[in-house]
Amino acid sequence: MKEFVNIGVIGLSGRGRGQMREMLNCEGVRVPAVCDKYEDRALEGQKIVEEVTGKKPDAYTDYKELLKRDDIDAILCCTTWITHSRIAIDSMRAGKHVAIEVGGAASIEECWQMIRASEETGKFCMLLENCCYDRNEMAIFNMVKQGIFGEIIHMQGGYQHDLRDEICLGRENRHGRLVNFQHRNGELYPTHQLGPISKVLGINRGNRYISLVSMSTKSRGLHKWIVENKGEDYDLADYSFNQGDVTTTLIKCANGETIVLTHDCSLPRSYSRGYRVQGTNGFYMEDGNAIFLEKQTKVQEGDWMHRPQEFVKDGYRDMYEHPLWKKYSEEGIHAGGHGGMDYLVLSAFVESVRLDAQPPIDVYDTATWMAVTCLSEQSIAIGSAPVPFPDFTNGMWIEREPFRRGAFCLEEVCDEFFDE
Repeated sequence: MKEFVNIGVIGLSGRGRGQMREMLNCEGVRVPAVCDKYEDRALEGQKIVEEVTGKKPDAYTDYKELLKRDDIDAILCCTTWITHSRIAIDSMRAGKHVAIEVGGAASIEECWQMIRASEETGKFCMLLENCCYDRNEMAIFNMVKQGIFGEIIHMQGGYQHDLRDEICLGRENRHGRLVNFQHRNGELYPTHQLGPISKVLGINRGNRYISLVSMSTKSRGLHKWIVENKGEDYDLADYSFNQGDVTTTLIKCANGETIVLTHDCSLPRSYSRGYRVQGTNGFYMEDGNAIFLEKQTKVQEGDWMHRPQEFVKDGYRDMYEHPLWKKYSEEGIHAGGHGGMDYLVLSAFVESVRLDAQPPIDVYDTATWMAVTCLSEQSIAIGSAPVPFPDFTNGMWIEREPFRRGAFCLEEVCDEFFDE
């Protein structure tokens, strides 16, 4: 393992700056160069690195100039959704590993291009799906691997988050969501729950997605917010947004499981990823913090509703805590972004760079999860008809090479890496 690695940062909006600060807390990281197409953001990123490390990085407004440097081991990319893949491809072609922030793909072609670039250069592309490292998701993953839920039959999840102000003020805040909601209609942000779902179901390793169907509601939420908050004279007050307020996607797996994803960002609501795991022995549901296990949940005589228990309050999370979270909590590491999962996913990325080894979320995962967006757009565009899901492994999902075991592994719980 390398003692230190040099990581260039491309994209320094609020999310990019936050992720860079978080990454600087990871062991063995140096940031000698930063980049954003807006000069003020690039200079702000430069200032942050100097404040944290005492060393002033070079600042760029053209990422391709940064990629010409031969002292950069890897790239952290936190740009807009529609630029992630092209920057990832260029980074790998320039001989650098890359991690990209989450978002969906615009085309299947760009997914294949990422895979070809990784295969041909030997450089990895890791999607920074932080929800794979959330405390609850990791505990549920641990339970699944222990067979607590029995055979998994059905899963649900989504991105249900009132983002009307962030979307509608996209021009003022230089935020990329607005143009996507103006011109696209589909599952625009699939990976937050699809990531954990995919790892539970062994997607690309013994299982795969085979088909998808999506449908969207009408669009009303953004128009209403604009009129009420910006006024009827605002130039977008009469704009007809393409993206429906709620998009529902159904995915079929090769091994017979089904998945329902929900995208819901344009209506007033509380936040939820709607995680649900349903197996032959019971279920877990994020909403209501509910868990029911046929052999463990106490059912009162005559209680035909079989009321669930609470996952956290009734001690299930503590009982099945993932050893990575036990270690994280016991060492007293600062919580970091999103309760700690940002730090953990970035630590997984940095470890992979230092080892020059495949990450726990590889380019096949990245392409598969991102592809849901453009496939859902296709399905909706042809009347919500089913569309086939590409096999980005070209058949190797049946018998892949062994995954890399480690503390951050998302295929198994590798207890041996936590033994004292």
